[in-house]
Amino acid sequence: MVLAASLLACGTADHGPRTVADAFLNDFAHRDFAAAAARTTAPDRAEPFLAAAWSGLTAEAMTARSGRIRMDRDIADVDVTYTWALPGKREWTYPATLTMGRSDAGWSVRWSSTDVHPELGADQRLSLATFAPPRAAVNESDGSEVMADGTIVAISFDGAAAAAQGSVMDSATRLIGVLGADLDGMSAQELAEKATASTDPIQLTRIPVARFDRLRDQLAMPGVIAAEQAILTPRDPNFAPAILQQVRVSVADKMTGGSGWRISVVNPNGLTADVLADHPATPAPAIALTLSRSVQDAAQRAVNAVGKQTMMVVVQASTGKLLAVAQNPAADRDGLLATMGTYPPGSTFKMVTSAAGMAAGLTDPEAIVPCPGEIQIGSRLIPNYDRFALGPVPLRQAFANSCNTSFAELASRMGPSDLAHAAAAMGLGPTYEIPGIDSAPGSVPIEPDLVVRAEDGFGQGTVLSTPLGMALVAATAATGKPPVPQLINGRETKVTGPRPELKPEVYAQLRPMMRAVVTEGTATSISGAGPVFGKTGEAEVAGGSHAWFAGFRGDLAFATLIVLGGDSTNAVNVTRDFLNLLPPGR
Repeated sequence: MVLAASLLACGTADHGPRTVADAFLNDFAHRDFAAAAARTTAPDRAEPFLAAAWSGLTAEAMTARSGRIRMDRDIADVDVTYTWALPGKREWTYPATLTMGRSDAGWSVRWSSTDVHPELGADQRLSLATFAPPRAAVNESDGSEVMADGTIVAISFDGAAAAAQGSVMDSATRLIGVLGADLDGMSAQELAEKATASTDPIQLTRIPVARFDRLRDQLAMPGVIAAEQAILTPRDPNFAPAILQQVRVSVADKMTGGSGWRISVVNPNGLTADVLADHPATPAPAIALTLSRSVQDAAQRAVNAVGKQTMMVVVQASTGKLLAVAQNPAADRDGLLATMGTYPPGSTFKMVTSAAGMAAGLTDPEAIVPCPGEIQIGSRLIPNYDRFALGPVPLRQAFANSCNTSFAELASRMGPSDLAHAAAAMGLGPTYEIPGIDSAPGSVPIEPDLVVRAEDGFGQGTVLSTPLGMALVAATAATGKPPVPQLINGRETKVTGPRPELKPEVYAQLRPMMRAVVTEGTATSISGAGPVFGKTGEAEVAGGSHAWFAGFRGDLAFATLIVLGGDSTNAVNVTRDFLNLLPPGR
């Protein structure tokens, strides 16, 4: 009987503190801070402290489980396991102890800040900070880093935390005094109202780390949250700026690993007293661009020497890798014209017209074609430049000297889809979704109208192309196979649209014609730059004419455009300068 009475007494004594502890934990977990505080010995101090724990952690949920109880007369220690569900599917679990006391009114929680966490002082609070991982570096194909991780500090203001530790208005006034110039004229009253109305901290501004270090002590005030954030920054602002701007936007969400997070004990002045949990960020692997620093730098120097909008695209003909996309500052002001700006290609399109004619069996390099000063096709009188005339000549010679009349006549003998078919086979027509960059290579419509088709034959009708498009045409002429453009290694380009093929002998016939342009035709100024194959173009538009040159040397295929650049020799000379600036062996 004595033993039974003793066991009953122990069971009764255990039941009281556990019931109250569980009720306190349940109220705390359901954010009923007033009810939870009422179960403590100091409700007035407990209620704001409990609320501050939730807001400081920006918690989404919490569970708490009571465990072992240790009794000593009217005192009981209850083991507790807290599990917080934090933003980003994070979880934080830790043990704590609730000390219970029994009075005439029954059991209650003897209030202490350690009821929330064993390392938490009476005037301290919990704070969750998240920080982005170091962004993966962006490298170019020669091996150097072109974009790397930089750091800024994001400043936010938590009205609930400011209220729990002092005054929202006081903190807002002090914060405006420190960062007012960064906050677009926001007043302290406006800031306080926004912070009070928001259940989450409000984002204010981002500042460089060096500036934050200078302002660190001034920003150590209730409610202010400072979090480091990683951003991609160019190593060299002059290296492919238009490209890197698009790359940064395109790959931003693919360049970060796992975000890091840290839970700290923060003093009333905002400084960290202790770190309770620290989970470092995990970086993502580096991203490798196909751009080559040596090729890009040579192209950039060449286009920068021209005042008018000038751009150049260089492709590795065998793979489609973009080795350079260079624009001068005048072109940069209008966006990425080298891959998105469509222009009439002028006589560079004669590469396509020649291929179409030879594929259809209408001509060959030695076939005699007319090259009068002007030719009547339908209602259109089509002239050569300055109405020069060669008379009947081989197609190779008409190509080298860029006879518009020869190619207008050839196109007029083709079917409505022949030019479009050949253009698609040479890479001009399909749509390319190139990871990291926007592109619109150009368009060559099926043309049933005789006059328009004749004009298309020398690149002056409805045909349009970007420098990227003409670089792909040149690359196809070099290899006999249209390449798929690529900017980021390991990320495939999606191609939509028709992709027909021409027979290898068509390209075998086209290449000597392109070489003749350099050795005896309209591009002789580049003849000293090695075995260059190409085609010049001067596309007439309102206000003047665009200067083009497209071709290849070895495995480098290129297209150069000077908007309203006049004589095509100007584009030839920019390309010559580019080739001469390349390191030996390129």
